[in-house]
Amino acid sequence: MIKGFIFDLDGVITDTAELHYLAWKKLAEEMDWTFDREVNEKLRGVSRMDSINIIKNHNNASVAEDKLEELAAMKNDIYVASLDTMTPKDYLPGAEELLTHLRQEGFLVALGSASKNSSKVLEQLDAKKYFDVIGDGNSVSKSKPAPDIFLFGADKLGLKPEECIVYEDAQSGVDAAKAGGFYSVGIGPEERVGHASVRFETMKEATLFEVKSHFQDLF
Repeated sequence: MIKGFIFDLDGVITDTAELHYLAWKKLAEEMDWTFDREVNEKLRGVSRMDSINIIKNHNNASVAEDKLEELAAMKNDIYVASLDTMTPKDYLPGAEELLTHLRQEGFLVALGSASKNSSKVLEQLDAKKYFDVIGDGNSVSKSKPAPDIFLFGADKLGLKPEECIVYEDAQSGVDAAKAGGFYSVGIGPEERVGHASVRFETMKEATLFEVKSHFQDLF
């Protein structure tokens, strides 16, 4: 029986992707590195340090580890400053309705995000009231595709992986859910999240009714 839901944040609850892109782009420009949306797509669902390494490798740059950490922190400062522009109007269509329905039906809900700024984003959205547990980049040491963040969320909810459904929009996130033994709902195109248990193009389509219909033997 499904008792809990675990959500990725970016691309599922809200879309801070453009803010991340602009922050990385500004950093890249300061370093005189090339960075475009194609490279940015490779950063989806991965940690900040993994992201800076992807950008560094794309530019065939040689950068000391402490300098990389400094650059990652600079990018984060740019990004965090931009979060002040977010409001409760910035939920992705269908996301708040789904969270509301889960609350009404008594399901347990956790966040399972690689972002270390999740609390700030949830505050800006006024979304903390929907979550029993907040798992983020500060909660575990291994980021997706390792399943640690989802295992952390399930453990804090007091549930087994097979009692939870994970919502993800990144390939690495679906990989993490599968590695941890979770059922998964992929949000996005077939080529990115087609390996999820069930896939929807958008959050608006991924309603509780539709998910229950797909996993009817589990409810």
